[in-house]
Amino acid sequence: MASTARRYERFAGVEARGSSDVYEQWSRGISTDAAVLELIDGLPENKRPPNLVLAAARSRGADAGPYPQFRSFLQEHWEDIRPVILHRSTQTNEPRRCAVLLPLLAEIARTEERPLALIEVGASAGLCLYPDRYGYRYDDGGVLNDPGRPDLVLECTTTGNPPLPRSCPEIIHRAGVDLSPLNPADPEDLAWLDALIWPGMEDRRALLQAAAGAAANSPARIITGDLNAEIAGLIETAPAEAAVVVFHTAVLAYLPAADRGIFRDTMLSRLDVPGRPVHWISNEGGSVVPGLAAPAGDADPGLFVLHHNGTAVARTGPHGQSLHWL
Repeated sequence: MASTARRYERFAGVEARGSSDVYEQWSRGISTDAAVLELIDGLPENKRPPNLVLAAARSRGADAGPYPQFRSFLQEHWEDIRPVILHRSTQTNEPRRCAVLLPLLAEIARTEERPLALIEVGASAGLCLYPDRYGYRYDDGGVLNDPGRPDLVLECTTTGNPPLPRSCPEIIHRAGVDLSPLNPADPEDLAWLDALIWPGMEDRRALLQAAAGAAANSPARIITGDLNAEIAGLIETAPAEAAVVVFHTAVLAYLPAADRGIFRDTMLSRLDVPGRPVHWISNEGGSVVPGLAAPAGDADPGLFVLHHNGTAVARTGPHGQSLHWL
């Protein structure tokens, strides 16, 4: 119970603080509530994370009100909420993260002088596999790659002079792997993705609906499986004329440390294969990938670190809202 309490206290103070007042209040309340902690500790260890538990409650109708109200709902409806927690997983699919990936994707295409083959591990519904279909507004500038729809324009603030592209790279292949892929055209899957969005982030909710609608017209190929078991095959089946880019955002934290190390070693070994350009983009919490150090200096612990082929190049907002180039 003590470890679960610490997890929820950290979530309140580091992740939810400044992003969702409701989730900060709820997770802080849970961290000192023995009765609710007992409910959560009755779940398998991998089913106790705040994102999952709170989203499951939201999916069953919990309103974004004060903690006492949420506590009552949780206790009264636990038998309905618990199966959702056991069946579902945290599969937040945030298209806005494409805004922090785009500078690297464009630079890879430019230096390799090839189109790109994108492979996303932990792809969820695959909404980050379409960076060329979104528009981008960095800071107060104009819209890059205007899609003609304001609801598909991604906003991102920048510092540190990132290499912002003038156009999107050509993408000729999109694929992914997930333990339980979601279908952007399925109402139940879309409702779960909606429940994963934190209270107070209505802009993310509107973007999800627009991006899912666009992806449903031509969904990417996302296979069901373990990323370590499938990544080699996905790389091999990508078009030979393309530069392969394997990427992930907020995914590896859900793997055991040993599996993260296996994935890291697999990717580093693939970078040096002659005649087969492969790039690896990791956008995760600073200490998530073993052996990939976070940049020196103090920084907001809630920020992610963007690595390219094992080298840190930027700090990013966890939902793609900011990009600080190193």
